[in-house]
Amino acid sequence: MAQNSSYKITDWLPTTLDEVKKRGWDQLDVILFSGDAYIDHPSFGHAVIGRIIEAEGYKIAIVPQPNWRDDLRDFKKLGKPRLCFGVTAGCMDSMVNHYTANKRLRSNDAYTPDGKAGFRPDYTTTVYSNILKKIYPDIPIIIGGVEASLRRLTHYDYWSDQLKPSILIDSKADLLVYGMGEQSLKQILHQLNNGKDLENLKDISQIAYTSESKSYNKNAIELNDHQKCLKDKKAFAANFKIIEQESNKVQAKHLIQKVGDKYVIVNPPHPVMSEPEIDALFDLPYTRLPHPKYKKRGPIPAYEMIRHSVNMHRGCFGGCSFCTISAHQGKFVSSRSEKSILKEVNAITKMPDFKGYISDLGGPSANMYKMKGIDQSICDKCVRPSCIHPNICKNLNSDHSSLLDIYQKVYRHPDIKKAFVGSGIRYDMIIDRPKQESKKYKYQEYTEQLIRHHVSGRLKVAPEHTSDTVLKQMRKSSFKQFRSFKKVFDQINRKFNLRQQLIPYFISSHPASRMEDMAQLAADTKDLGFQLEQVQDFTPTPMTLATVIYYSGYNPYTLKKVYTAKSKNDKLNQRKFFFWYKRENHQWIRNTLNKINRQDLISKLLKR
Repeated sequence: MAQNSSYKITDWLPTTLDEVKKRGWDQLDVILFSGDAYIDHPSFGHAVIGRIIEAEGYKIAIVPQPNWRDDLRDFKKLGKPRLCFGVTAGCMDSMVNHYTANKRLRSNDAYTPDGKAGFRPDYTTTVYSNILKKIYPDIPIIIGGVEASLRRLTHYDYWSDQLKPSILIDSKADLLVYGMGEQSLKQILHQLNNGKDLENLKDISQIAYTSESKSYNKNAIELNDHQKCLKDKKAFAANFKIIEQESNKVQAKHLIQKVGDKYVIVNPPHPVMSEPEIDALFDLPYTRLPHPKYKKRGPIPAYEMIRHSVNMHRGCFGGCSFCTISAHQGKFVSSRSEKSILKEVNAITKMPDFKGYISDLGGPSANMYKMKGIDQSICDKCVRPSCIHPNICKNLNSDHSSLLDIYQKVYRHPDIKKAFVGSGIRYDMIIDRPKQESKKYKYQEYTEQLIRHHVSGRLKVAPEHTSDTVLKQMRKSSFKQFRSFKKVFDQINRKFNLRQQLIPYFISSHPASRMEDMAQLAADTKDLGFQLEQVQDFTPTPMTLATVIYYSGYNPYTLKKVYTAKSKNDKLNQRKFFFWYKRENHQWIRNTLNKINRQDLISKLLKR
């Protein structure tokens, strides 16, 4: 793990009492507990939140991966903060971090030195928050991050196979900041600093809290209560449509849900961040390095992957059924300025371990940079969860010119040998589009630039399935568009004498996927010359459309039933079709295809 010797220990936010004293502080204003190791880099939420708190003039320390099993000394070592505790499970939901789709315990943790598992508990946010509430009952606890954000209302927890109430109930936290919560957190801290108590903080946008009574807001929407959801799966499904639509509206309403004798109240989100606001987050004084305490403990895999990457924007308007990005970051894209991005690129080239390669110029979907509605007044009224499914919105400005300009400037940087686009792209925005639009928005030029100069030898894309029935439930485009993209990819490779691979991602056991759909997927991909590598079994994660369908059996938008493979055996069998090329699966495939009356696929899959 390379460290820059020019940095002093005080260049990181303090993590110990000794480091606090080296800053000359007697008491901290905020203490942040995180399930991840402390990496002072803008790709890690605790670092961003910590640096914002510091920039606002408050004394902040981070306690990364505290030991929750011993005498709890890690929770006591910094004493009481003046304003509040912050708690986050880290960059991932702790249960996704810990378990595979088959509920097997993972042997590694990408956010821990040397990738070692076991440094955070299951349901991290709840465990940390309960410990703090017991030790310091009078200090406010604010929870945030992906785990808290996506569990803010009644949600299905795959690992316990049950509906759980808002995480506010189990964690006993005072406030929950959902989504990318920098704006809300600033307001909370300023009000606490001005002597306001928790009761006076409840008008802040993008927070959730519990109350003994319903909201005073006349326009609030009351969801089916938790008890009703437990008894009626259709009631739970019906809630999701409202939650998703209100989470992605420009003018959203308050949401209220009764849980026992309390009410969980979710305030509307903040407007999307402006360019100067998001630039300011990346201008904070990050060292871009893990804390020196990890120097002898080995590299942190998640950091090794992104250390030389650049995140250019937030948000995703794809609205994929199985994805948590829009649920957490929102569907409206907030983009950095070109100046801010190039400034970060230049900073990376000055890192002592930089060898000339930028690992990613990307975002949640790499080619959504600076994209938004042409007429904002139309977006203001929109309730569509996706701007590109079931069709591309006519009001979407999908111009790739700004992205191309950045690619070209980075490509010409004297200290950069190659800049890759490692995060996924949405090829459905640039393939099979009308000629006039393609020329205007530079789709072909972008595609050629991407494939010719920004692929590391393998370009990863995510068709996810080949069945139109399944893809409809996924909110993904037809597999025909993947075929078109592959054709273009191959043509550009031939044109420039490149030997690059297209690596498609696929999911098994997604709602609507049956055994015959997986068999057809195997045949379709084999026909295109693929032996699949990047595959996964569908994992139900809180607050996604696919998870609601998985648990309830209903699509929330139609309230019609949708088949989903749920047993361990059914899920494993669907996955087997990915690996038709393994000899040990041949007899099973032959027997299964005979059983489902798809003998036509036997020769397609098993012939040499």
